[in-house]
Amino acid sequence: MKTAYSVIEENNLRTWLLMTLFLILVFGFGYLFAYILNEPVIFYIAVIFGLLTNIWSYYYGDRIITFLTGAKEVNKNDLPEVYRILENLSITAGLPKTPKLYLINTPAMNAFATGRNPENSLVAVTSGLINNLSKEEIEGVIAHEISHIKNRDIKVMMIATILAGIIAIMADLFLRFGLYSSSDRENKGNVILFLIGFILALLAPIFAQLIQLAISRKREFMADASGALITKNPLGLASALEKISKQNIPMDVSPATASLFIVNPFKDKKGFINWLGNLFSTHPPVEERIKRLKEMIL
Repeated sequence: MKTAYSVIEENNLRTWLLMTLFLILVFGFGYLFAYILNEPVIFYIAVIFGLLTNIWSYYYGDRIITFLTGAKEVNKNDLPEVYRILENLSITAGLPKTPKLYLINTPAMNAFATGRNPENSLVAVTSGLINNLSKEEIEGVIAHEISHIKNRDIKVMMIATILAGIIAIMADLFLRFGLYSSSDRENKGNVILFLIGFILALLAPIFAQLIQLAISRKREFMADASGALITKNPLGLASALEKISKQNIPMDVSPATASLFIVNPFKDKKGFINWLGNLFSTHPPVEERIKRLKEMIL
């Protein structure tokens, strides 16, 4: 049986693996198009871009994610009861520092945690979650997110989210530039741009599968169980998951952030963007999570 220390070690290894795979992908594309266009400078640009992106993702990934989700930092005076819950559960879980509290202004109910370590972490909740869940249910949700922080799930989740998002953005940009500027189909540069975007778009699902391999779905079951142990109340989290999963309110967030939330915000939604959200999701079935929580004996 895995211990908390072995989980932390695995998450650290998976983080470096994801960053290495991303570098290989960027360097490979840089070399390929430098060779095709006979412009060596393209490869050097790709090297600089890949290295800077990895460094940027590691140290500033939390800021990028809060921007993509529309989360804003709040203090204990803004949400005193929620902050008190966060502070008490952080102490109970043995975190070295209380995570920062962020709020997403949406009627949808959801939450996530992110950051590179317990000393630099945050928990974000939606206004819908605060307004519609009971105190015990909010405690269950926050305890779940604190468990992700304690297990260092947040680091690998953050890096995976940022790198997947960059792949999707790169694909979109290259496709747009290739299409909008390709009135002259003989223009070699425009065709190359379009081809890069097309290939990246094809690779996005593959990269999503790599993310699913890197971020085990078991982490959600572990966070559920750990959160229940922190609160001594598995039914609180089970009730919260049931309410969140049954809602039908869309969230205006990037599909790449789907794996961060306690329940996939794109679950059962239609459309291309929602399809991407489901593609990047690494959540196990909510019904199974609720069943396991209800069977817990504390």
